Amino acid sequence: MRIAILGAGAIGSVLGGLLAKEGHDVTLVGRREHVDAIRAHGLRVDGCLGTFDLTVDAATALGSSPDLALLAVKTQDVQAALRQNRDFLLDVPLVTLQNGVRSDGLVAATLRRADVVSAVVLVTATYLEPGRVTLVERGQLVVGRPNGPRDALVGRVASILNRAVPTRISDNVAGAHWLKLLMNLNNALPALTDRPLREVAQDAYLRDLAVGLMREGIQVVDRAGIRLEGLGNVSVRQVRLLTRLPTAWAGRVFARQAGRMGGPWPVLGSTLQSLRRGRPTEIDYLNGEIVALGRDVRVATPLNARVLALVHGLERTRAFYTADRLRAAFAAPDTGSTLVDGR
Repeated sequence: MRIAILGAGAIGSVLGGLLAKEGHDVTLVGRREHVDAIRAHGLRVDGCLGTFDLTVDAATALGSSPDLALLAVKTQDVQAALRQNRDFLLDVPLVTLQNGVRSDGLVAATLRRADVVSAVVLVTATYLEPGRVTLVERGQLVVGRPNGPRDALVGRVASILNRAVPTRISDNVAGAHWLKLLMNLNNALPALTDRPLREVAQDAYLRDLAVGLMREGIQVVDRAGIRLEGLGNVSVRQVRLLTRLPTAWAGRVFARQAGRMGGPWPVLGSTLQSLRRGRPTEIDYLNGEIVALGRDVRVATPLNARVLALVHGLERTRAFYTADRLRAAFAAPDTGSTLVDGR
């Protein structure tokens, strides 16, 4: 198939590379420096599946209509990418691959179509150098219709993607996105400290903060009446249990889980990768989503609100925090001086 990847960052480039290995005609649409490197030297993918070099097409915009389009830009770039390539996306099956819960609605509003396939991405990848990406964990994809049950198109998309990454179908993909969002609330901690997740989890204060962020998220989601959906080896019950344990216990569970992630490759998270590349982050669609919904359903979210403000500050200053400086920032006036409810 002719498959276009709109947004050749970490996830887009890895998926494009794996699909190209399966024999598909892949075009990576990305930023100029990445495109130039791929055109000059090919795409290098290293990591958990070994190292391989691929010759793939790369461009800064589509020049023809593909058979399938994968939208892999950050949520804040969804509408711009769709408008730029609108003429070549008419009647083309489109798969959204964003973190957070907003992209499907943005696609519907921009293209005036609701026939998209939504994918929850449980693949871990790193992109810091043009022309090269690292597949840290192959993981899996969960696909489905944003507002309805599976159909023939979802089945076809799943069969194509499954050749590259294990893919399963869900009839509640919206709930799966919300569970992934809860897990992604700790994405901000590597970003704030410029440290891989495994190192973050070794610090008692930071791992307790991670638990506090998720605890606020669960409270907001429950008040809003959102029906969560499990993700592969992560069940809704496991996430709820983590947020109900005493904080110290939950922090140790979080540390064990983080210690098993990534193998020899550091797990940086998308937010830190954006900061290191000098790009705006998607924090508004992660912790910011919990803050906004918490405001609507009248649940306080002081930890996520402070994380949101601090990450936006880093977008301007790149002045990362030590754990002690971060503790002081959270103890400052009007942010709350405690992480949890006293347990």
